[in-house]
Amino acid sequence: MDMETLLSFDWGMMAPEFTILIVATFLSLLDLFGKKEWNRTHFGWIGIGGIILALVFLFLQTGHEPEMILNNTYRLDAFSLSFKWILLLGVLFVLLMGMSYGSDKEIQYRGEFYYLLLTALLGAMMMASSADLITLFVGLELLTISSYILAGIQKRSAKSNEAAMKYIINGGISTAFTLFGFSYIYGLTGSTNLAVIAQEISNISAGNGQSLLAIAFIISFVGLAFKIATAPFHMWAPDVYEGSPTPVTAFLSVVSKTAGFVIILRIFLSIFLFAEGREPDELFIQSMMIFISVLAAITMITGNVIALKQRNMKRLFAYSSIAHAGYLLVPFLALSPMLFESIWFYLVAYLLMNLGAFAIIQVMIASDQSEDMNIFTGLFYRKPSLAVLMTIFLLSLAGIPGTAGFIGKLNIFLSALFADPSRYVIAAIMLGTTVISYVYYFGIMVQMFFRPSQSAASIRFPVGVTITIVVCAIGTVLLGILPELILGLFQENFNLDEMFY
Repeated sequence: MDMETLLSFDWGMMAPEFTILIVATFLSLLDLFGKKEWNRTHFGWIGIGGIILALVFLFLQTGHEPEMILNNTYRLDAFSLSFKWILLLGVLFVLLMGMSYGSDKEIQYRGEFYYLLLTALLGAMMMASSADLITLFVGLELLTISSYILAGIQKRSAKSNEAAMKYIINGGISTAFTLFGFSYIYGLTGSTNLAVIAQEISNISAGNGQSLLAIAFIISFVGLAFKIATAPFHMWAPDVYEGSPTPVTAFLSVVSKTAGFVIILRIFLSIFLFAEGREPDELFIQSMMIFISVLAAITMITGNVIALKQRNMKRLFAYSSIAHAGYLLVPFLALSPMLFESIWFYLVAYLLMNLGAFAIIQVMIASDQSEDMNIFTGLFYRKPSLAVLMTIFLLSLAGIPGTAGFIGKLNIFLSALFADPSRYVIAAIMLGTTVISYVYYFGIMVQMFFRPSQSAASIRFPVGVTITIVVCAIGTVLLGILPELILGLFQENFNLDEMFY
């Protein structure tokens, strides 16, 4: 590619990514050449400034016509814009939590923490705008490699080392499956560009390579199922969540999971949706519904049932996160007009309620020096406001009316009910497992309101954590009462039909 061609591209399309890249590079150089006596915590404010600037650029791009550059490998469209909002806001809250986490002894390499979060964010943003399997994979690996290091950033902690090791091993298996599936897709179509792949796959008929197409679909989906921690590919999540620093756990639970669903949506719905199925008048993706249904069902059941026996708060929320991944697979089965809307809204609600809950967990762990559920015992008598805020997040995670989580689950549930009647089974499983989740979510509330306090330790509220908790609580309640505020903006500004080529 010559210089004239490079200069002809509209590089302003990548302004948010360039902003994050420049800030991450600046922080890495500042950390490398800065004096050891410098307080690296202040690096977080630089990172937050970079994310706010990226959000400004993203706002200016809203309503931009779909456009591609770099030989159609980077695509700016409503799909990428809508999910970049979630990714940027998620990392913004994680940075606020990270600035308030522990002491320099707990994260000695605090400078690395901030720019690794930004490089992970950059990888996720690349995935959202990728229109080619190669750039999708590069973005995915940038996210995962940064996440491996973040999980083990407490280098003197045995648990953190164990978390990083297990994450790398399972991540390597995931990468192998994903690349193997992509190789089948390339072999069938002769291209890595999603637009060309979509066109070539639409020409594959029942007797002309469709069995290979099914293998490609299943293997690729299994590889990505590791990333979003769906059962039975979830085994890494509880140990990694427990061993990682709390802000990193929050990042893996929300931002990394969102990025996983971004790549699944971009690949499987943009290239497989219009392929022919095995039966007349059937889409290929409909013929794969049994596979996705089983995956969704066992994920919801496994996550919620095993969570019942957990005492460690991080492990409990790890299994909760697995269950929510199962809920988010349900819209794929319905293939209703509400598919994108329901997934996007649920991810926004999940960001608010989960990051808010993790911020409170971080405060309580720091106060009582324990991760056991007992840290919430008698919280209402120690700090009534904190108990009320945690209750808001728990009610939303459980899907109780008046919260964002309820609206998110309702959208998913209705999208399944109004689809094919055969989807009623998965809707019933979703309803049943949601009821099971009440046991462990309400169990935490019982500890807070109906058990005497066992600790007299003071609870410290750092500025970053306080901002995260308050904003997430307001958003959770507001979207539960007035969901049309964000749904209206979504419908007006993001036409996700543009993601199809």
